[in-house]
Amino acid sequence: MTPAEQLRGGIAALGLGLPDAAEARLLGFLDLLLKWNRTFNLTAIRQPAEMVTHHLLDSLALLPLLEEKSVLAGRRLVDVGSGAGVPGLVLAIARPDLDLASIESSQKKAAFQQQAKIELGLVNVSIHCARAEAVTDTFDAALSRAFASLAGFVGYAGHLSSRLLAMKGVYPADEVAALPAGWRQAQNHMVTVPGLDAQRHLLVLEKI
Repeated sequence: MTPAEQLRGGIAALGLGLPDAAEARLLGFLDLLLKWNRTFNLTAIRQPAEMVTHHLLDSLALLPLLEEKSVLAGRRLVDVGSGAGVPGLVLAIARPDLDLASIESSQKKAAFQQQAKIELGLVNVSIHCARAEAVTDTFDAALSRAFASLAGFVGYAGHLSSRLLAMKGVYPADEVAALPAGWRQAQNHMVTVPGLDAQRHLLVLEKI
């Protein structure tokens, strides 16, 4: 199965209706990531099939949840510690209506994101090569994928939004119990990723 066929099957399994040219842009992002990864080691995943599952489909599986106002009430979303642009740039491709900011302190990873933004024509993306603590803008929600513990996420990004969206694998009960005062888990969603035999959760944290 080619990456294009794998991606198309996963999108169908998720029941998503993506904008015109979104699939082509997602495959363009994949090609660019594969090319840069050979030199700059942006991600430990190197096989195209795994990148489709673990990066593209893992990100796209969030889309139905982001349609819910209880999860994202607005269009301004920031991806904190975004690495090679996952999930942020993937979501920006799939949802051109989002105003997506990406925060990444690694210069090589931020440079890759900037190149992807240019080559893929992502006019709805802004990229900040900085630590999250140094960014002073505010957003409707802040998103992270395996960026830190929940308490760490609150510490790094709690000033960016009163609503934090944490992508996790197995449900992190110990981390939920250790949330700082003034924050609570408002929602927990199990997320199914086509082709991925592993647990995925999206936790919605709210400032009390």
